[in-house]
Order: sequence, then structure tokens, then C-alpha cells
Amino acid sequence: MTLLMDKSTFVGRRHELSAARKALSRTRLLTLTGTGGVGKTRLALRLAEQLRPHYRDGVEVVELAALETGDLLEPAVAAALGLRDARPDPMGVLEEHLAGRRMLLVLDSCEHLSDVCARFVDRLLHAAPRLRVIVTSQRTLGVYGEQVLTVPPLSVPGGGPREIPGAAPGEVPAAGRAPGELAAAATAPRTREVARHDSVRLFVERAAGVVPGFRLTAGNLGCVTRLVQRLEGIPLAIELAAVRLRTVPLDQLVRELDERFDMLAARAPTVLPRHRTLRATMDWSFRLCSPGERRLWSRLSMFTGGVDLDTAETVCSGDGIDRLDVLDLLAGLVDKSVLIRYGSRYRMPESLRAYGCDQLRPAELGRLRRRYVRHYRELVEAYRCDRLVHDQLERYRFLQVELPNVRVALETCLGDPALAPVELAAASALWCFWLQAGSLTEGRYWLERGLELVPEPGRARATALWVHSMLALRQGDLAAALPRLKECQAIAGRAGYEDVLPYAIRTAGVAAFSSGDNRRGLALLRESLALHRALDDMDGVLFTLYFAAAYGSVVDPRLAVEFGEELLRLCETHHAQVSRAYAQLAVGMALWNLGDFPQAEMLVTAATEFTGRSRDRWCLVQCLEVLAWTACARGGYERAAALLGAAHALWQAAGAAPERLCYHASGHEQCTRQARLALGKPAFTSAFRHGARLGLDRAVAYALQPG
Repeated sequence: MTLLMDKSTFVGRRHELSAARKALSRTRLLTLTGTGGVGKTRLALRLAEQLRPHYRDGVEVVELAALETGDLLEPAVAAALGLRDARPDPMGVLEEHLAGRRMLLVLDSCEHLSDVCARFVDRLLHAAPRLRVIVTSQRTLGVYGEQVLTVPPLSVPGGGPREIPGAAPGEVPAAGRAPGELAAAATAPRTREVARHDSVRLFVERAAGVVPGFRLTAGNLGCVTRLVQRLEGIPLAIELAAVRLRTVPLDQLVRELDERFDMLAARAPTVLPRHRTLRATMDWSFRLCSPGERRLWSRLSMFTGGVDLDTAETVCSGDGIDRLDVLDLLAGLVDKSVLIRYGSRYRMPESLRAYGCDQLRPAELGRLRRRYVRHYRELVEAYRCDRLVHDQLERYRFLQVELPNVRVALETCLGDPALAPVELAAASALWCFWLQAGSLTEGRYWLERGLELVPEPGRARATALWVHSMLALRQGDLAAALPRLKECQAIAGRAGYEDVLPYAIRTAGVAAFSSGDNRRGLALLRESLALHRALDDMDGVLFTLYFAAAYGSVVDPRLAVEFGEELLRLCETHHAQVSRAYAQLAVGMALWNLGDFPQAEMLVTAATEFTGRSRDRWCLVQCLEVLAWTACARGGYERAAALLGAAHALWQAAGAAPERLCYHASGHEQCTRQARLALGKPAFTSAFRHGARLGLDRAVAYALQPG
């Protein structure tokens, strides 16, 4: 959920940046407040960029606008920090990870989650004494020690919103006065003075992007001044107005704004001026759009995580928008600064997205939601990560980008009882993604809510039950996993559910290993594998082979090598790179248990190289662990200790430990004991701490260096 940054330049805010830096020197929680469109997010991002060198453990920006519910706040922040929430309590993982770190965390757009954010931030600050937090919100959090910096609009020339050069104080010239008359009183010193105001600088810069060569002159000084005063110095309003210069001259632009603002002021005299200004600007921009652009603007407001062309065409066309016109309409909205383009995706600023939502009529919203849900249900199925395919990594990365929109689809389903089975099926289809992303808690959250609404003992419930059990087992939560698993097995044992039964048995095998019954666990995995093969379910074969190879590496390493080598052949035949890395790891563990340390090291090093690039932390931490064992086996005790330290940092971040995984526990204990004995406690501790401080990229580079 790391925030996408606007690539346009940052203008002004020297005073606010200075005040914010001073505030952060005496407080650990700074809240930037202000009206919508005033630039809180941009200020926070620039502040974070300037302060980055002062935080040795990094700066992380987490966007919360797309978060539909406070229940997902803790998992979302943990995911942004790269923490795989292997424990049922992601808050505990966060507290442990941040406890000793000097870090800056920026939480952007918190107003809709202010109460939840207040409790979250307060607890984090108590757990992590070196952590500092910046929050952007239209409301303060009310947390003890919070310092509040109100972000004002950009400075405008003159003493009041209507004052312009050449007019007496308080005089408001007629809207139709010619630019030459307005500029007559302007002098060169006055031009320089006006140009120093941030609102003017922003308008001139954005105008120059629309009209090449545009600059502030004596001839346009009055119009520019009047415009930024009319817009109250609100950055979003100024940017929306600047793009209008593509089609109308500056003096006409000022007249249009005067007319629109006067009309709104008459209709809503009690609304605060700055709120009225932003609303009037968005109303004005909306009316300047073509009918098709207006429809698309409102429909795109559904997409909290941005949208690509194919999705916009699929979901937003129809009912007045031809599919072939969507690309041109998108381009029009980009030209009007309603959309920002990032590569192949389009994203809408939050204030404009909220405005667009308000324009959707109930009937249109109902149709849009149905298309939206249908599209994302199909997308989740099409991009399943649990398939034996060549584009496993691309699927995973695509789902990461689309996750905010998928969440909206899941939440939408839960609000309609008729769509609850769709939500349950989608959340289940994402099971492998939840694992790869480390979002086990979030996966369980969506599954639990769906299971509450779909009590019927059918296929959707049976599938969700084994998925929920598997996620719980990976978190070591047997108490939650076993009742769900028992119900799943009861349903899967009925006639007509033969394709669900192998998954129930496979999950039971993992549960047996988690309970300490290794031989029963291996027997159940072999039974599951035979059933998958009988059904020609190669996707099921793929993952069951991995579990059999990994868990079996201690129980029966020779058999585990056979499983792993079959898995490797399967992955290489289908070019399944993600699964191939896990296969290399599993075979490497089995070979280590057989005493073939060089071959084990070769395989796990190859897996480390791939997972270091793909940022698969769960596979990577296990690779570093096994490489420590192989280094220790050939006498590289200092290297082993450093790799154990690097792995330890990742184990901690994951909320996991090698001692709690049966196929890691023995190797970890043996390696630690031998390295500490060979080096002595002081030298071992020094090397271990060095490894723990490396960070992910340097840890990978160290692991890949010849030993």
C-alpha cells in the first residue's frame, strides 16, 4: 500500500516544512490537518523525503484512503513494512518489528478511520520509543503528545481574497474588465512581489505545462492575481483551473470562475468559504467535461486503487459510454487533471474521487457495482497464483496492484446477501496470494466474514473452510484451524465433492505436522497427492508435492528428495519460476539432512537469487537459514553466524521462528550451537548482529557472495 507519488514538481511550503521539521524535533506524532485539496499529502511526502537521511531504519508512507474498514489497518501497515503476519496478531508483529528501530511512518488520509488510527498510533508509539509518525487527516487524532500543524492554502497576493493590483483596498473590479486595464497599474516591482507568492508560482508553472511559454507579465498580472485569490490559494483548485487554459484565454477563465463562484455562494451562503471554493471548482470542472467524460469520472470513482484501460473499458462502458470511446475519454480527463497517469494505470486524487462518487445516481451505482463485482471475481480467478503456469510472478504482482479494488469488490459483496457466495469464492481463490503476500490475517478476515453469511454446507463453504484452516495453520493457530478443518472434511466426504476432498486431506496433513504427528502428516500428504493425480489436478499436485518435500525433509529425506525433484521437473516443464524456487529450497533441505551439503548449498543459493529479486520474504528467510547451515557444515562459522543474524531479522519481521517449524528446528539448533562453540560467545554475537543489521538487499548480496 505504499503511496504512489505525483510526478509533478513541488511548489513552495518553505514555512510549513520548517515548522513541521521543528515540531518533529520535539514530538513523536505530528498530524497535518486542513481542508480537502489543500496539499496535506504532498507536504507529508516532501517532508518524508527531506527527513529520510535522518532515519537509519527508513521512511515508509502508507496510503489509507483506499482502506474500507479499520479492521484491516494493522495488516495493511504490516504489509507496507514488508512484514509477513505469520502470527494471528499483526499488531504484535508490528510492535516487535518497530521496537528498536529509528523510523518515520507516514499514515496518509486517516480521517475516515480516525478513531481506529488514534488507538493504533498510540499503541505503536508506546511500543517503539524511537518511532516517529506523521499523519495527514482532516481531523486530529486526539492522542496524548500529538502536535497539530494546520496546512493552510498557498499564500496569495493582497490582504483579501478579492484584492488585486490597481484596485483600492476592498474594491472588486467588474468581472469583464479587460486584462489591459487590470495590468495598467502593475509595475515591474509589483510583478516581482506577486510572483513570490506560492499560489501564483503554482498557477504559472501548471499553466506553462498547458500553454508553452506562459509566464507572469504586467499584462496578465491582474487576472492571475484575481484567479488565485478567487481560488483561496487551494492547490487542487488552482491545478484544475490551470488546465482550462488549453481551451480558453485567461480573462475568460477568470470570468467563468466569478460566475460559478457567485452562483454557489448564493445557493450555499452558510458553507465555509474554502469548502465552497473547492466544491465550486470541482462543480465547474465537472460541467466543463463532455457528457461522456462526466459519466466516466463518476464511474471511475469506484476504483480506489486506480485502473487500467482494459478494466475501465469492461466496467465503465455501456449506458452512454461506448467501449471504443473509453481511451479518448480517459485522455480527456488526464488533460483536465482529473486523472493522473502512472505507466499503464490511471489514478484519481481522493477529493475528486469523492466528488465523483456523489455524482452517481442510485440506479447507475447499482449497475456499476454489479459490473465491478463481476469483473473482479473474474479477475481473481484469471490471476490465481496457485496455478502451474509460466506467469506465476506476474500474476502475484498484478494482484498486489489491484488489491485495493479487490477489497472494494469483497466489501460490496458482503453488503448484499445475494452476493455473499461470490465474496467467499473470491476470498478462497486468493489463498495462495494471501500466503505469498504474507497477508494471512487479511485473508482470514475476508473468509470469516463470508463464512458467517454462507452457512449452507456446499462447495463454496467447504473450499473456504480448508483455505481458512490452511492460513490459520501457517500462523500456528491450531485452535482456529481444527474445527474448520473438521467441518470441511465432513462436507468433502459427501458424494459430489470428490474434487474438494484432496485439499481437505492435504490440509489435515499440514495440521498433523503442526501437532507433532509427522508420520501421520506425511501419510496424509501422500494420500492427497494420489487423489490429485487421479483427478488429473496438476495445480493440486504442484502444491502437495511442495508440502511433502518440505515437511518430509526431516521425516524421510530420501523420499522428500524424490518429491522435490518431481516438483522441480514439473516447474521447469511449465516454466513456473516461483514454485521452482520453493522446490529448490525443499530439495536443498532434504539433501542437507542427507549430508550432501555442497549440492544443498547450490540449490538454495539459486533459490536465494530468485527470491531476492522477487521479494518473496517467506522463501528468502528460509533460504538464508539453510545457507547458514551449509556454511557451518564446511567450517564457515563466522559466515554462518552472520547468515543466522540476517535470517533472524527476517524471521522477526515475519512474526515466525525456525524453532516453530519442524523442518527447520533441528538444523537451526545444530548450526547455532556449533557456530557459537567454534567462535566463542563474543565473536558469535558480533557476527550475528552484523548479519541482523544488513537489511534485505545487503543480506541477499552477502548470501550470494562465494563463501
